[in-house]
Amino acid sequence: MEMNNIYYAKTHLSALIEQVLHGEEVIIAKAGKPVAVLSPYTGSKQKLEFGSMKGKVIMTPDFDELPESFMKYFR
Repeated sequence: MEMNNIYYAKTHLSALIEQVLHGEEVIIAKAGKPVAVLSPYTGSKQKLEFGSMKGKVIMTPDFDELPESFMKYFR
């Protein structure tokens, strides 16, 4: 892994991203101490499944009715 200071990272961001695209991790340092790592984005870990909440959400017949105290704003 290569360590670069913040100034270098700001001025050479495109080149550092190219390194990441080729599988390298790049460390960004401030005052010689590592503070961040550039690494490839792997996407979300959890795959969403259609219908996974079926039976867990209940809508009552009056879900779209407002309480009487709010009705003064709509008259």
